[in-house]
Amino acid sequence: MSLKRTLVGLLRSQEASGDRAKLPELKTRYYQLSKEKAWEEVSSTIKKIPGYKLLHEVPTVGEILLEKRSPFGRMMDITVSVIQTGPNRAAVDIYSASRGSMGDLGSNYRNIVQIFGVLDKKLSKYKTTSG
Repeated sequence: MSLKRTLVGLLRSQEASGDRAKLPELKTRYYQLSKEKAWEEVSSTIKKIPGYKLLHEVPTVGEILLEKRSPFGRMMDITVSVIQTGPNRAAVDIYSASRGSMGDLGSNYRNIVQIFGVLDKKLSKYKTTSG
């Protein structure tokens, strides 16, 4: 992680992935899977990542709510969304926010990069380019 990300993290206490993200590691991930199959894969994979506590799953909406404690003891809330973008295509986006008002020193950015890294490895054969 660059010094710039740490400095941005002094002020910002949330981070999100999306189609318009400037950084490639924060871009929405697309998979050539139905929403139901993508949900099963993402849900089972995320449950195996150490350090994240599953709070709630809403399969009908396609959201998984997680909680993680930062190295400094702050709690972070993470939402992983699985969205159907076509008949046999799904997108995954992640939003991570720290509780409290101060910056997070890039912890939310690292959460997103870590989760996407695990999902990219697990679902590499289904990954496609942008929407």
